[in-house]
Amino acid sequence: MPELPEVETVRRGLEPAMVGARFSSVEQNRPDLRFPLPERFVERLQGRRIVAFGRRAKYLLADLDDGNVLVMHLGMSGSFRIERSAGAGTPGHFHHPRSSALAHDHIVFNMSNGVRILYNDPRRFGFMLVVPRAELDTHPLFAGMGIEPLGNELDGAVVARLFAGKSAPLKAALLDQRLIAGLGNIYVCEALHRAGLSPRRAAGTLARRNGAPSERAQRLAEVIPQVLNEAVAAGGSTLRDHRQTDGTLGYFQHRFHVYDREGEPCQRPGCRGTIRRIVQSGRSTFFCSVCQK
Repeated sequence: MPELPEVETVRRGLEPAMVGARFSSVEQNRPDLRFPLPERFVERLQGRRIVAFGRRAKYLLADLDDGNVLVMHLGMSGSFRIERSAGAGTPGHFHHPRSSALAHDHIVFNMSNGVRILYNDPRRFGFMLVVPRAELDTHPLFAGMGIEPLGNELDGAVVARLFAGKSAPLKAALLDQRLIAGLGNIYVCEALHRAGLSPRRAAGTLARRNGAPSERAQRLAEVIPQVLNEAVAAGGSTLRDHRQTDGTLGYFQHRFHVYDREGEPCQRPGCRGTIRRIVQSGRSTFFCSVCQK
């Protein structure tokens, strides 16, 4: 599944094509994706102008001029293809090229600026909803969702507060969407290596007994946005299905220090460790047991 940096690159690819434009027409080629499409889906979108285009965790959010929000999730294989007079492209970065088979073009947005935006999803694990903006924060998808790791809220004190008293492994705590929203397996592995922290360390050890942040909490709070921003700048990681709206691939996977590098030497200067792989909560964790404590 695309992680936060990949979804952010898709958002950045779609934003200039959609903000300020209206849905001239919407083509719905099937009644459902992962879930049934909203009742009167086409009717509720046609003629509406997109006033803002954002992201919350791994969800794309298109604010409409009637106070509703079009919520979109890519699932495992969903992608958007932009067609202009100059040609087509796919927003985001994906290792294996996204499908362009017309049979999987389930939703087509014909925009007033002459752009066509096609949602293609062979596995149909993605979905779209229309939610009133005033109800978005209390919607089941978003209620209880944690802070944004690329926002201004994340710092050492917040990390300490979120993890205080938790005996769960640090890797598991970082993947808990109720604490920090949008972090996925790849970038958690990379952030923990950069911070020199073991994925098996108890999350609560990042807070001092009085609740104050430890140096480890401060360091982790600094490296998480660093890793994510570098991945966004590189266009994401071209794993499995990710590709940008313009069709180009992401290259952050070439910068991985630990992810999918089992058995390779640790790249931290002066470290003679070897990257190991363990399984935590059913997911592969890659780390160096020598320099990550």
